[in-house]
Amino acid sequence: MAAFLVKHGYSGRRPAAQVLERLRSAPAGTVSEPVTEALRDAVLALVAVLTALKRRSQGPGPLVRRPPRGAPYGKIFASLPRSGQVNAAQMLAEWGDCRQADVGLDSVAALAGVTPVTKESGKHRAVHFRWACNKRFRKAMTTFADNSRHASPWAAKVYNDARAAGKNHPHAIRVLARAWIRVIWPCWINGTPYDPALHGAAAALAQQTSSQFAA
Repeated sequence: MAAFLVKHGYSGRRPAAQVLERLRSAPAGTVSEPVTEALRDAVLALVAVLTALKRRSQGPGPLVRRPPRGAPYGKIFASLPRSGQVNAAQMLAEWGDCRQADVGLDSVAALAGVTPVTKESGKHRAVHFRWACNKRFRKAMTTFADNSRHASPWAAKVYNDARAAGKNHPHAIRVLARAWIRVIWPCWINGTPYDPALHGAAAALAQQTSSQFAA
């Protein structure tokens, strides 16, 4: 009892022995014994379920830890810089492997919540944050975008340019996520992994950087 009270931050106004004695001397209540036993069994079953869930939540399962290379299109998301095993699996799960090609990358970006909503009425035009979207998809894409800028010079440039234009961090990350969707889209259509050498803007930036160091 003393250890239980310490663990749960008890104020300590009553010693553990007194608290235990009060619990033991409490009225038995009016619930019948069969009902009490049934409630006890239900609570114990719930505790067993919560214990199992806690063990599972302490780390990703074997299917999540394994890179999604075996799944259709999994190699595409696994090839992205700093995508990681879990994040790549998240993007693949939300992007899907059966999306029709005629949907278009703009629809994918809107579904991921990385494009704003434009409202026009007469001469009035306003741009708003997109609330209606797949929240899990947005979280997966923005997490990847934020991580990618630490491994991809092109991604870092897109992010830094957005910040220089006055956008805050979350807005700049959404801009970068939208740029990544434009890059991932042809990879997804063709079923080929991401290759920085074939990414025109990234290859041009790498060539420019190499020329500067050579000079």
